[in-house]
Amino acid sequence: QVQLVESGGGLVQPGGSLRLSCAASGSISSINAMGWYRQAPGKQRESVATITSRGSSDYADSVKGRFTVSRDNAKWTVYLQMNSLKPEDTAVYYCNADIRDHFLVMRNYWGPGTQVTVSS
Repeated sequence: QVQLVESGGGLVQPGGSLRLSCAASGSISSINAMGWYRQAPGKQRESVATITSRGSSDYADSVKGRFTVSRDNAKWTVYLQMNSLKPEDTAVYYCNADIRDHFLVMRNYWGPGTQVTVSS
């Protein structure tokens, strides 16, 4: 059984930094794209940053220049370094990944989410 687990969320002041991690575990053969999404209260879930297995990344306009996505393929882990955080970055952040299991079946998985709150 494959699962994703996020960590690193919390409360931070405006202008501060946080680093989120998401580790995949279970019967994994390979992982294609991985990414981070977020959902603020009363809003739809939105894409924040994605990264391919080869390291090509893409960002939402609202986080470009402030957030950096990276991954460690050997550890099945994706990271999100968040700098210059703003109150509008407050949301539940979800990890997402396209994972091929040991039966070579490709599925899309979500983590349970981690809360990020930016407030003074």
